Amino acid sequence: MSDILVLSLFILSSTMFALLIFNLFNKKQKSLNLPPGNMGLPFLGETIGYLKPYSAISIGEFMEDHISRYGKIFKSNLFGDKTIVSTDAGLNRYIFQNEGRLFECSYPRSIGGILGKWSMLVLVGDMHRDMRIISLNFLSTSRLKTHLLREVEQHTLLVLDSWKDNSVICAQEEAKKFTFNLMAKHIMSLEPGKPETEQLKKEYITFMKGVVSAPINFPGTAYRKALKSRCTILKFIDIKIEERIKKKLDDEDDLLGWVLKNSDLSKEQILDLVLSLLFAGHETSSVSIALAIYFLEGCPRAVQQLREEHLKISEAKKQSKEVELTWDDYKKMEFTQCVVIETLRLGNVVRFLHRKAVKDVRYKGYDIPCGWKVLPVIAAVHLDPSLFDQPQHFNPWRWHQNHNATPSLSSGSASTSCNNNFMPFGGGPRFCAGSELAKLEMAVFIHHLVLNYHWKLADEDQAFAFPFVDFPKGLPVRIRRDP
Repeated sequence: MSDILVLSLFILSSTMFALLIFNLFNKKQKSLNLPPGNMGLPFLGETIGYLKPYSAISIGEFMEDHISRYGKIFKSNLFGDKTIVSTDAGLNRYIFQNEGRLFECSYPRSIGGILGKWSMLVLVGDMHRDMRIISLNFLSTSRLKTHLLREVEQHTLLVLDSWKDNSVICAQEEAKKFTFNLMAKHIMSLEPGKPETEQLKKEYITFMKGVVSAPINFPGTAYRKALKSRCTILKFIDIKIEERIKKKLDDEDDLLGWVLKNSDLSKEQILDLVLSLLFAGHETSSVSIALAIYFLEGCPRAVQQLREEHLKISEAKKQSKEVELTWDDYKKMEFTQCVVIETLRLGNVVRFLHRKAVKDVRYKGYDIPCGWKVLPVIAAVHLDPSLFDQPQHFNPWRWHQNHNATPSLSSGSASTSCNNNFMPFGGGPRFCAGSELAKLEMAVFIHHLVLNYHWKLADEDQAFAFPFVDFPKGLPVRIRRDP
């Protein structure tokens, strides 16, 4: 009888303790001043509505509805997690500036599964810092001047010279061809048009379709096919590594050679680094170039000003009997930089980022609990009418600082209110390592495009966010070569 009494007292005390803990937890949750919002359906949350396709030069129906109802900071349940969504420029900057202290990168597990656990996109802490330093060293300004500018121009001309006069080309595919060939050459010294390069491109296209698809790992799905292509691509890179080690090649002209000589990364780390840089360097730049072609087609005044700027550069080169573009030529492309910036602002190739609070955070009276996901929505800031005049209008002249200063895209540079709220490359310790290369690619491509071609849309098309940005018809344009 005494045993039963002891057991009953134990159960009673355990139950009371559990209730006490539950009440304390509940009290703490109630005491938090969470932003307003709607957590949506069980399990699914509001993810389906959030990912519904919409025009890339808008923030979409979901975001418009939530901002009008809850304000620029609201709570939701997205991608399977309790989430604070920020369309507030100040909070977004705060998140970027406190990377590694209050917030850290936190992408869905499916992204890590396809890009690899050593991908720069998903790494955090010291390992991300080390990988980023490697990328920054290889993409330094001195290297851009001595190696990459020449390669960017060569690959631009390779694509543009293949266009036939008065023909219709798929601008998005041509831009992808340019950026893939450039990155394949830049990373592994692969020559465009060679069988191995074309085979790698074929596998990479399959891989990319899986990256932007639903992470459903069943036979026949795009995600499953992408995982298979990932293995094929990594095997290809592995063979290249073994060839260099066997032949004792220490050529630093490409990233693979540079990493093998100047880092102590494991082979697995090198494989994921190369794959992630191929992904980052190809996809975002190609879409940005396609967006520039699209926006400029609808703005003849900008095209005319670009032609005047680049004709002046071209004529000066003829007088000095120079052929290739120089760094000084690039720095003279002042209005071109305005076009590049405006394209990135309006097109928003990277629309939002995935972060997680690693400590309890209070911002503007709201609580962001430790462990909650945080989504800084860059596109919503870039298209905010309180920050940018007529934000859905392509207006490169808005970036003329004091009417004569060259705009700057450098991290931390904010000489105008526009620059303060311009964040296409993120910010803080995770500011995009390839930002300077991306701007260089766009400027050089525009230089040769406006000097040699006129173009107009051959069929109605526009950029959509899926949430990745894409032209459903590939942006068909009719091109006419200048005589």
